[in-house]
Amino acid sequence: MWNEEKTGEILSRFEHFGLPIHFTENTIVAGPLVDPSLDDLQDAHYEDDAATPEYEAQQAESLEAMYRRLFENHPLVTAITNWDFGDGAWLNAPSGVIRKDGSLKPSYKALYKLIKEEWHTAFQTETDAQGFINVEGFKGNYELSCGNQKGVFSLNSGSTQAEVRLG
Repeated sequence: MWNEEKTGEILSRFEHFGLPIHFTENTIVAGPLVDPSLDDLQDAHYEDDAATPEYEAQQAESLEAMYRRLFENHPLVTAITNWDFGDGAWLNAPSGVIRKDGSLKPSYKALYKLIKEEWHTAFQTETDAQGFINVEGFKGNYELSCGNQKGVFSLNSGSTQAEVRLG
C-alpha cells in the first residue's frame, strides 16, 4: 500500500531515465484497510457489505488525488491503469468504479468529471488568412473537422506543430 510520499519516491526514481511512466494495477478500495499483519494480500477477503457511502466517498477522493498527482503534475506519466472496473473482481473487494449491480460509484463520477470535462479539449475557431490555427490542449489524438471534411493530429510532449490536411 502506497501513500503520497511513496508515489513521489517512485516518480523521482524513474524520472531519471526520461522515459514514459505507466502506473499499472492500481487498486483503491472503498472499504476498510487490509490487515497490515497479513504476509500476502491474497489472504485478504472483503465482505459484500464492506463498502459504505463514507468509504465510497473516500475512494473517489483518493482516486482523484492519485490521477491529479500523476497526470497533472508529472510530464512523464503517460498511462494510468486501475485494476478493477467493477466491485468484487479481486478478493471480493469494493475496488471498482461501479458496484456489483452496475450502478456508478462516486469514484466513476470523479474520474468522468476529470477526463471528460476538466481535461477534455474541445473548441471552435477559424483559421487565419494562411489557413493556420493555434491549438492548446492535453497530450493525445485529436480530430479536426470543417463541414464534412476531417483530419487527425496528435499533441505530444515536445511537439510544437502539426500539419493537418482535410479530406
